[in-house]
Amino acid sequence: MTEFCVWHHPDNELIRERYDLIMERIAAINSEEGPAGKGQEAFFKKTASRILLISRLIEQKESGALLTASEEELKAQNRALYEDLLPENYGVSYANPDYAAEQLGVRLGRLFSAVDTELYGMIAYALEGLYDRVTYLAELFVELYLICKDGEKVYPNCKQAFYWFMSDYSDVFVRDRIRELLDPSASYSAALFEAWDGKDPRIMYLTGEYIGEEERKMFSFLSTLPEEKIQKMADCFVDGYLRGYEVYRIDFSGKKTVDLRYQVGMERVIRAALKRFEAMGVKPAIYRRAVSSLNKRQNLHVGYYSLGPNPQFEYDHRFDDSFYLDPAFVTRKLEVMEAAYKEFREFCPVHGGPILVEGFGEERMELISKSTAASYTDKQKKLLTNLRSRQSALTEQYLPSDTISFCIVSYPLPGIGKDFEKIFEETIRVNTLDYQVYLKIHQHLIDALDQAQYVHVKGSGKNRTDIKVALWDCDPEKESKFENCLADVNIPLGEVFTSPKLTGTNGTLHVSRVYLRGLEFRNLMLKFEDGMVKDYSCTNFPEPEKNRSYIEENILFSHESLPLGEFAIGTNTTAYRMAKDYDIFDRLEILIAEKTGPHFAVGDTCYSHMEDLPVYNPDGKEIIARDNELVRAYRKSEPEKAYFSCHTDITIPYDELGSLAAVRADGTVTELIRDGRFVLPGCEELNEPLS
Repeated sequence: MTEFCVWHHPDNELIRERYDLIMERIAAINSEEGPAGKGQEAFFKKTASRILLISRLIEQKESGALLTASEEELKAQNRALYEDLLPENYGVSYANPDYAAEQLGVRLGRLFSAVDTELYGMIAYALEGLYDRVTYLAELFVELYLICKDGEKVYPNCKQAFYWFMSDYSDVFVRDRIRELLDPSASYSAALFEAWDGKDPRIMYLTGEYIGEEERKMFSFLSTLPEEKIQKMADCFVDGYLRGYEVYRIDFSGKKTVDLRYQVGMERVIRAALKRFEAMGVKPAIYRRAVSSLNKRQNLHVGYYSLGPNPQFEYDHRFDDSFYLDPAFVTRKLEVMEAAYKEFREFCPVHGGPILVEGFGEERMELISKSTAASYTDKQKKLLTNLRSRQSALTEQYLPSDTISFCIVSYPLPGIGKDFEKIFEETIRVNTLDYQVYLKIHQHLIDALDQAQYVHVKGSGKNRTDIKVALWDCDPEKESKFENCLADVNIPLGEVFTSPKLTGTNGTLHVSRVYLRGLEFRNLMLKFEDGMVKDYSCTNFPEPEKNRSYIEENILFSHESLPLGEFAIGTNTTAYRMAKDYDIFDRLEILIAEKTGPHFAVGDTCYSHMEDLPVYNPDGKEIIARDNELVRAYRKSEPEKAYFSCHTDITIPYDELGSLAAVRADGTVTELIRDGRFVLPGCEELNEPLS
């Protein structure tokens, strides 16, 4: 490996001078009397020590010492940088809002906990050579220190300082985030891969992510696999990505960039994919998940990522932008985004879209919602939904969905248990099932569904689902309501799906237990009236209002309601069998879980922003169910009413399914599934793994 970045700023000397001065000032904090306010001196001294540790990381990077350090040395350094966030230490970390509130008082503790989290981003910036960002954050830290030393109006002045920092520097953090997405030359990680020999595990420690046992074990395991198997894994999602262009009849020939996201530890597979893209003349844009609240969306990961030091830490800080989210900031961020897209617009037409290679199977941790953590006001929730809608529209303007493809695939992590290697082999099989077999089976399902006015789904046993999903009309001779989803963008294969008609979609969706984006929901109940969520509940907490709030935050994403954006029938009974045999239903990634039974997605449709792009099934019939009434009414005039920037799949497993029937306008009923088994002629093969 070689050195990639030096002082990253057009005014290198000025930033260097500012950096030296601010680090000198921070070094003095530990030897002088701190602020007199409750707990403040301890906070600033502890945080100053961590910042100085990061400054030594920069010294090592500049001197080349990082490149000669052993894996054990890098492991020890990585742990030292993130040590306060580890579960065994988090109880006395200022990043823990409970501890910060106890030590500093509730208001200042909540704020400084958010600030402390923002400062952790300095680790990533230091390794990437983004020393201007390190400097800006260090200056913010000293500014807050001086406010506390002054002792006048400490909380309002600190909050104002944080607000203006995030607003003023959004033209750096937000602008550069868009550049990382579009411009391959801005990709520090792509340069890492270019210099990597394909074997050295030290590459993980140069990402800036926390590297734990899961990442190390995954890297080690993949290192034992033959090159042919690694290439097979890479070909699976590269081929799926390219088939997406064929399915949607989009021209790939002019694409020069691919947005590649993955879980740290899978570098060998990613390298194999990069070699294929390199042969096509396509360069990667590889970037880390956001470390600044300016670019985060709650605790979701966009970019390459590790499991992190502690899921509770990320959950505690999912709403940190509430400290500066107001109408002026919304305007400011959108202006910065638009300016950035204009600045880098030359890269937009050649951008090919994202590939996401996920891991699943880590041990689930019950996350706690804390009253001391940052939260949104009702006004901010409305602001946030408006901001997300306008951000989505802006991205669509420069990167239209109907000009790009995508692909998502997932593989198990060692933490899934003692049968990891067997589950890994089985997942490769699940991800590469025979296209032709499912093509024929799916066609039998679609032929029956194309005759139906609605689908009636009922649960069995403890499952209380009873819902009628209305379908659009079509001419079955040349049109279809459902897409025949095979091994292309959404891996593994195994579903037929549609965008439901909202009017006439009524009833209750219930699942006894489901994990959505790593969060558990017990007895999740959504009630629909004309396709819109009208009521909801779960039993995670004793208090009904707490359950409602949990759903509002993590399924509705602060919207008052969401439409049923998708209805699908999962057909990958092989994946279901794997999950049942190894008892890993609670560990499955939604990508696989959604194929193990009928699923319902709340939010946008699968064809969001692509409604005008004709889509055809392999039999040549056009899929006409690409939108819903909201999309039809508003997508061109008021897109903020048509799109919601979210899509959450909720699956009913086969063993909770009583019946699924296609009902025609004349009342004729065609059963597709009864008591968790496929009963439609032509689908018998799907029952073999269920037996």
